[in-house]
Amino acid sequence: MARWLLAAACVLVSLPVGDVFPAEAKPPVKDDYYELYKLLVDTIDQVERNYIKDVDRRELVEAAIRGVLSKLDGYSTYISPEDIERFRTSVESEFGGIGIQIAVEEGQLKVLSPLVGTPAYRAGIIAGDRIVEIDGKSTEGLTLDEAVRRLKGKEGTQVTLTVVHPGRKTKETITLTRERIHVDTVLGDCRKADDTWDYMLDAQRRIGYVRITAFSSDTARELRKALDELRAANMRALVLDLRFNSGGLLSEAIEVADLFIAQGRIVSTKGRNSPERVWNARKDGTYEGFPMAVLVNRYSASASEIVAACLQDHKRAVIVGERTWGKGSVQNVIDLEDGRSALKLTTAIYCRPSGKNIHRFDDAKESDQWGVQPDEGLELKLPDGELLALMEDRRRRDIVLPKPEKLAPQNPSLGQPTATGQSAPASQAVGAKPGNSPDDTTAQSSESPPLKSNAGSFVDRQLQLALKYLSTELAKADTNSQPDMQRSKQD
Repeated sequence: MARWLLAAACVLVSLPVGDVFPAEAKPPVKDDYYELYKLLVDTIDQVERNYIKDVDRRELVEAAIRGVLSKLDGYSTYISPEDIERFRTSVESEFGGIGIQIAVEEGQLKVLSPLVGTPAYRAGIIAGDRIVEIDGKSTEGLTLDEAVRRLKGKEGTQVTLTVVHPGRKTKETITLTRERIHVDTVLGDCRKADDTWDYMLDAQRRIGYVRITAFSSDTARELRKALDELRAANMRALVLDLRFNSGGLLSEAIEVADLFIAQGRIVSTKGRNSPERVWNARKDGTYEGFPMAVLVNRYSASASEIVAACLQDHKRAVIVGERTWGKGSVQNVIDLEDGRSALKLTTAIYCRPSGKNIHRFDDAKESDQWGVQPDEGLELKLPDGELLALMEDRRRRDIVLPKPEKLAPQNPSLGQPTATGQSAPASQAVGAKPGNSPDDTTAQSSESPPLKSNAGSFVDRQLQLALKYLSTELAKADTNSQPDMQRSKQD
C-alpha cells in the first residue's frame, strides 16, 4: 500500500506526492469493534435488500466512507476511481495531451492559451482559437469536462481538431500527436519574444522575480534553472511570489527552502502515531548574497507557508502582503483497491523553525497565532475587487499571445492591451471566466480602488511594496560599499 507524504492544498488544488512514512503499528482491536463493523454491514445489507429503490452497492459503501471522513478535518477525503486520474494529474503536473488551456464561452469551446513547447504550440494553435470539432465530432454544447476527456489520451495517439483562428471564418484541420505534457509551476513576470519567461523584473536595479504557482514534482528543479539564469544576469535582489499558491509536495517545499538557507531547521512534523521528523538545510547549492522579499496573501497555504515561514524565521527574507491561509497539517495519500482509489488522511502537523504555530484551527481567532504574518511595515491587504483584478492581470500575462502572422489584418477581436502592452484576443482581455480549465489539468485563480499607470495597466501594489523594500536594501549596500572603495583607492 503506497503512502506519500503530502502537504495538501487548502482551497484550490491538492498537489504532488512526497516522502514515505513507515507503516504504523495497528492499534489493538477491541471486542466492540466487531459489533460496530457488523452494524455497518447489516445496515448496508438492509438497504440493498429492502429499500424502495435499487441502490448500487458501491455507492452505499462510498457514502459510508465519506460519512466516516466527515467526522474528521476538512482535508481528509476519499478519492474515488472517477477522480483518481485527475488527482494524479494534479500530483504529477504531467499528463498525456496536446498542451492547451481551454474554456467554454457562450457555448463555444475556445483556447485560452497553448502551453509553450507542446504539440498544440508547435502546430500553431493560438489564444482565441475556436475548436469547432474534435475527431470530426462537433463541440457545440460540449461541457468542459467532456472536452477535456476527448483531448486527453495516451502518449503517441492522435487527435484531430478543426479550429477557426481569431478574426477568420475559414476552418483549419490540425492533427496532433499526444505527448507527455508538463505544466510549469515556476513562472516569471512576463514572457520574452520566444514565449519563454523573463525572470528579470527590473533590469536597471537587477531585481529578479519568480512566481511559484504550486509545489509539484519538478518545482525545485525549475526554480534552480530560473535562479541560475538570474545569477548569470548578475541579479542583486529577488522577489519570490507565493500568492495564490495553495500548496503541494512537502518534499518540494523543503527543497525550495533549502535553496536559500545554508544551515538550520527547515520544518518538522509531529503525528499521533509517528515520531517527530526534522528536515535541516544543507550548504551545498545554496543561493546567497542577495536580499529577498516573499509575497504572500490569504490564499497562500500549506507548502507555500512552509517556505515563507522558514525564510522568515532564518531572516533570509522579509514577508510582504497579508497573513496566509493557516494550514499546518500534513496528509498521507494511501492507495486503496490496488491504486484504483485513494484515501487522503491527515496524519501530522508541521512546525516552523521558530516553533510558532501555523495551523488555523476551527475555533481560532484573529488574535491567535496562526499562518505567516508579514514583517512589520510590509503588510498590505488587498480588497476583494483589487485581488480579483490582480488574478486577472496575472492570467493575462500567462497567455501565450498569437504572433502577427497568425492574425487577420485589422482583427476586431484584438486591440485591448495586456499588462505588457501587447494585444490579446478580446475574449482574454478580462482574464479567465469561472469554470475555465486547461485541457488536461486544473484552472488557475485598504478599500481604495486599484491604482492605474499612465498606460492603463493594473498596478500590483503588493509587488511595488516589495520592490520598494529591495531598492532600499540595495541602496544601503551601495552606500556601505563606497567607503571601502575610497579606502582601496587611497591605499
